[in-house]
Amino acid sequence: MSQLELIVGNLAFSTWSLRPWLVLKRCGAEFALTQTPLYGEGYEAKLRALSPSGKVPVLKVDGETLWDSLAISVWCAEQYPDAKLWPSDAKARWLARSAVCEMHSAFMALRTHMGMGPDHLMIGDARAETPDDPALAADLRRMVALWRDMRGRFGADGPYMFGAWSVADAFFTPVAARMRHFQVDLAAFGDDGTAAAYRDALLNDPLFLEWTAMAQAELNAG
Repeated sequence: MSQLELIVGNLAFSTWSLRPWLVLKRCGAEFALTQTPLYGEGYEAKLRALSPSGKVPVLKVDGETLWDSLAISVWCAEQYPDAKLWPSDAKARWLARSAVCEMHSAFMALRTHMGMGPDHLMIGDARAETPDDPALAADLRRMVALWRDMRGRFGADGPYMFGAWSVADAFFTPVAARMRHFQVDLAAFGDDGTAAAYRDALLNDPLFLEWTAMAQAELNAG
């Protein structure tokens, strides 16, 4: 396997950076991790020098730069088939891809009103109240319904969305962190405990805890 370099943003709040890092770690891939700041003087120019889209994450491999967390995850599934990054059951696999694409392209109110940045971190205890917004409430109800449906239909063999860990869990882990930070009461949006249990499984996943430990060390270093 070629030498890999994953370029990410600030570990404490770069939710898109977390996703491919989780996928690569699940693959057992060996890769260098390079960080670039997502704020401060000159950060945009630095990003453009590293990424054709001017955004992170990007994965450098074989002289090419792959951009976008979903594209990187698809590449990983092709290169590491033994990692079983998608469910083995065909219907579960179809729906896992649908869930990932929905997370990738939708939930705009959640992104807007429960955003991550220097003042809102994926690590540590909750620091903010749940914003009161009708569009956000609709997003949270949809999220709870999605999690309950997939867990109810396919989650019998493990704590993750489709039982065993998959790309879907990488894409929803940052959402779980947002929910913790903004103290979202999932029961208020239709949860019977299923979505909360899934959220907690994501937050307690060993790889996510490894990421948060690195993020905390980064913050401590100033």
